[in-house]
Amino acid sequence: MAEPLRRRLPLLPLLLLAAGGLRAAERSGGSSSAMEELATEKEAEESHRQDSVSLLTFILLLTLTILTIWLFKHRRVRFLHETGLAMIYGLIVGVILRYGTPSTSGHDKPFSCSQEDRPFTTLLVNVSGKFFEYTLKGEISPGKIHNVEQNDMLRKVTFDPEVFFNILLPPIIFHAGYSLKKRHFFRNLGSILAYAFLGTAVSCFIIGNLMYGVVKLMKLVGQLSDKFYYTDCLLFGAIISATDPVTVLAIFNELHADVDLYALLFGESVLNDAVAIVLSSSIVAYQPTGENTHAFDAAAFFKSVGVFLGIFSGSFMMGAVTGVVTALVTKFTKLHCFPLLETALFFLMSWSTFLLAEACGFTGVVAVLFCGITQAHYTYNNLSVESRSRTKQLFEVLHFLAENFIFSYMGLALFTFQKHIFSPVFIIGAFVAIFLGRAAHIYPLSFLLNLGRRHKISWSFQHMMMFSGLRGAMAFALAIRDTATYSHQMMFSTTLLIVFFTVWIVGGGTTPMLSWLNIRVGVDPDQDPPPTNDSFQVLQGDGQDSAQRNRTKQESAWLFRLWYSFDHNYLKPILTHSGPPLTTTLPSWCGLIARCLTSPQVYDNQEQLREEDSDFILNDGDLTVTYGDTTITANGSSGPHTATTNLDSRRTKSSSEEALERDLGAADHEVTSRGTRLVFPLEYNA
Repeated sequence: MAEPLRRRLPLLPLLLLAAGGLRAAERSGGSSSAMEELATEKEAEESHRQDSVSLLTFILLLTLTILTIWLFKHRRVRFLHETGLAMIYGLIVGVILRYGTPSTSGHDKPFSCSQEDRPFTTLLVNVSGKFFEYTLKGEISPGKIHNVEQNDMLRKVTFDPEVFFNILLPPIIFHAGYSLKKRHFFRNLGSILAYAFLGTAVSCFIIGNLMYGVVKLMKLVGQLSDKFYYTDCLLFGAIISATDPVTVLAIFNELHADVDLYALLFGESVLNDAVAIVLSSSIVAYQPTGENTHAFDAAAFFKSVGVFLGIFSGSFMMGAVTGVVTALVTKFTKLHCFPLLETALFFLMSWSTFLLAEACGFTGVVAVLFCGITQAHYTYNNLSVESRSRTKQLFEVLHFLAENFIFSYMGLALFTFQKHIFSPVFIIGAFVAIFLGRAAHIYPLSFLLNLGRRHKISWSFQHMMMFSGLRGAMAFALAIRDTATYSHQMMFSTTLLIVFFTVWIVGGGTTPMLSWLNIRVGVDPDQDPPPTNDSFQVLQGDGQDSAQRNRTKQESAWLFRLWYSFDHNYLKPILTHSGPPLTTTLPSWCGLIARCLTSPQVYDNQEQLREEDSDFILNDGDLTVTYGDTTITANGSSGPHTATTNLDSRRTKSSSEEALERDLGAADHEVTSRGTRLVFPLEYNA
């Protein structure tokens, strides 16, 4: 809605008592009061039936999409992704509803309220002594006053934009954070942050300025019929800069494309959505002083920058704090004994993060994203085995359904939305601006990043990232949220076409592009190698696994490595049942607090051996299990240790360094020997 319409005004009764106004006689033809009540009940019943039909329509769309997805996977068809299928089915249903259903409503009559200087959210209309409540639907231009939608069914399938933000977006964004794979994400963390923050800002301003030139051209040729300000162009740049390469990532997952390329695209898309929505809020908050409210004002500009930093940091803190609170609750209670209650609490706490941030004036997308990352890092370790499986599957299903619902609605909205404004000049200019903005986003940043990267971002990677800049659910949700003005309606219609083109054309060309750029496939970008079913683990001390662990450690972002030591020694033991006991990491005078905050499981030797943070070191004489400051040998002796050296005289890593490698997805245990192949049983905690 427009800013004046967002204010929730108190109920203002407006009594329209006109002799030629709406009368009960016009509707019932002079029928009695009983007949009027009967007619009202029939209208309510018909409305309920139409609501059911509209929801059933979307459920059938999703069902048809799922069955077609199975057929495509069975036939190994990759030229069209499931989101493209959902859009096609939505288009078909939209055509049927638009041209195949008759008009069923014809009771709209305009009334003049010339003395009022602003619209009201709710009106009470007195019709022959009976009061009827009417709610605001939006502004209608004078030229379309007689073209108001008369089809009740089309009205029913047109959802309130807030449905997308409060119901459909939270599971999509939370799943992105909760399913984040840490190994390759943190290896490329610096590059991902640069693409997501700096790149999105560059793309926004380049697209905004180019579109402002397009708007000036439209004004010169007489194709601009209403106001279109520079701030509107910047807002369009922020909206359309939200990438969503869901099609490309799904194909990467199926083909097992290069893991670093997958991490760069996935990480950028996850953080890019958060940056785009905060950037759009900052542009809306840009309000220069003086008569011209759309001119450049330095004070207003820096205020918008402050709004951006404040909203993003506040949303980040709110999401992280909610995740920490959930971790503490699951750790210090016995909820794990009741998996159903545990899963329900986890679900409600995660979803409430989005609504809490929106209620406090922050951005729910950023809050729920970092809540998902925090939940995966801390709370997940405290959940029971049943709850871990349930939460993963629950949010995966919700993510799948919500995403396909949005893409189905996109196809439907092309025919059911009543405020479309299609301008060929604006649409062509938008495609050119997006291409140039993406190029200025990828290539210069990649050049600068390669100056400091050990493993460079190759030209083939850069071309693939340039090609993969699809627009999707986030751009659509941002555009449909405000369609009250002429400029915003044109922006929404153009965004819809851009999403169609990128999902169908770019998504369908992903596989040929991978082959043309010679990007390697066959590496799983999403999962670690599955554990063997055999109870015996074969370990080789000197080999490719050891080199992979060293590569993971060396390439992980330095900022993350600085943070990790603090997290491993203090936060993990406080918030979870894993990590070293706080009695070994905190000063001695904090012994009481350390014992209270440390989980009893940490002190159990059997549990320690199963912890992911345990270190396995093979010495000359015996098998030594090292944990924190305690060494347990195969013959049962134990005692403090300071350092251990293997047969190659390499310095043993500290427990936090070993844990870093394992948390990033490296091998769970390390055994070193002099060219000896060892086979012995290891007990795993299921």
